[in-house]
Amino acid sequence: MALYSVRHITTFAYEPAVRESIMEVRVQPRNEAQQRCLTFSLDVNPRANIMDYRDFLGNTVHHFDIPGRQAQIKVTAQALVEVFPIPCPQPSEVGSWEDLDENVSKGDYWEMLLPSHFAHSTDLLQQLAKEIHLERRLSPLQTLMDLNETLYRTFAYVPHSTQVDSPIDDALRNRQGVCQDLSHIMIALVRELRVPCRYVSGYLFHGEQDREDRSPEGATHAWLEAFLPGPGWVAFDPTNNLVGSDRHIRIALGRDYADVPPTRGVYKGDAESELSVVVIVAPAEAPLPEEIPPATVIRSRPRMPVDSFHYDQQQQQQ
Repeated sequence: MALYSVRHITTFAYEPAVRESIMEVRVQPRNEAQQRCLTFSLDVNPRANIMDYRDFLGNTVHHFDIPGRQAQIKVTAQALVEVFPIPCPQPSEVGSWEDLDENVSKGDYWEMLLPSHFAHSTDLLQQLAKEIHLERRLSPLQTLMDLNETLYRTFAYVPHSTQVDSPIDDALRNRQGVCQDLSHIMIALVRELRVPCRYVSGYLFHGEQDREDRSPEGATHAWLEAFLPGPGWVAFDPTNNLVGSDRHIRIALGRDYADVPPTRGVYKGDAESELSVVVIVAPAEAPLPEEIPPATVIRSRPRMPVDSFHYDQQQQQQ
């Protein structure tokens, strides 16, 4: 069992100040079978009345409205999360393709089988599928393990090489991207095999022994879960060529990123804006650093000459 402390700080800066910001955030770790969120707090500055609800997939969503003028909004989430070991499925524990089809026919998986906003077929995706000879072969487990490794080797990991709203064709064309892109590409390919597949937003703990991880510290992470007969939902991380482990901390589940952005909102005003993020994940027994490390600038936008509510504020998952 691993116990982690998590601090996730998101700062929106505006020049000049804007009026009335409405925002929702998905940053509370899920509380379920192999993961327990023991404590969670959310602080917003300027102060706001924070409300919360559960969305259709059981993710906790906090939302608030700041009616006055503000040059900066700072959202700080802190959590203590317990994650139990997740053994890698063994071939003998996973059923056949026939078992999978029977399970799917009896269950409610259609939303995770259909194309979604970011995870859908394109000409470039079909070219990749032909190139890697995507087909149902061997067993469902081995097919997905092979696909996970193939995408890891085919795509270079290049931070900020795409944008938060980039289509998968950008990564497919350049054979490079971030965890968000690789997850969407694998989800689309897995659904081509008629395997239910969903996007996972979360964090990955980086220990001293995990030097082969490509995804960086200090950012949110993304991977996917595919439904397999026997073990059920199994996590695959094509960015790092990993199967889900107790280093993966789950925040939210969705059809793709569009369902689970860590932050999303609108503001009213005429301003240049900048979004920066700090994420710290550490073993609970290790004290969090007194000095916050430098923030990563996720996105800067030029002045938007409008005076009505407009555009989403989102964090790309690196």
